[in-house]
Amino acid sequence: MTERDTSLFDRVMALKAAGDFAAISALIPYSSFVGFELLSEDDQLITILRCRPSNIGNTTIPAVHGGVVGALLEHAGVMHIIHDCEITRFPKIINISVDYLRPCLGTQDTYARAYLVKQGRSVSNVRVEAWQSDPLRPVAAAHAHFLMR
Repeated sequence: MTERDTSLFDRVMALKAAGDFAAISALIPYSSFVGFELLSEDDQLITILRCRPSNIGNTTIPAVHGGVVGALLEHAGVMHIIHDCEITRFPKIINISVDYLRPCLGTQDTYARAYLVKQGRSVSNVRVEAWQSDPLRPVAAAHAHFLMR
């Protein structure tokens, strides 16, 4: 890690110790650009993608752009790892497989929750689900691997 990465990492760890995950999310430039927010519910993080006209990819439906939905899923996975795991550096995405299950309507907020499937020494395996009005009717799901070392 560079000196800049080290100071950012130290800042993130201090925010984690304080339980301020919204501030950690705010350190990521695209987070505020697309409208991500974090909510802690029952000691679990929920990532929220706020409804914004700029996130619409298909104006006919209107539906949120698939890239924004994918970014939501990845962001929720990273934030979950930071929240739940003892880390010594930032998790880096190795790969992500996204299943788009139904239209993600641009007229309402979208929520995502991640689950740690397996944490190894080098790689963590995470499952993420996103929904809008009903968690039992996901709009998208992802399976991702993150490099931990």
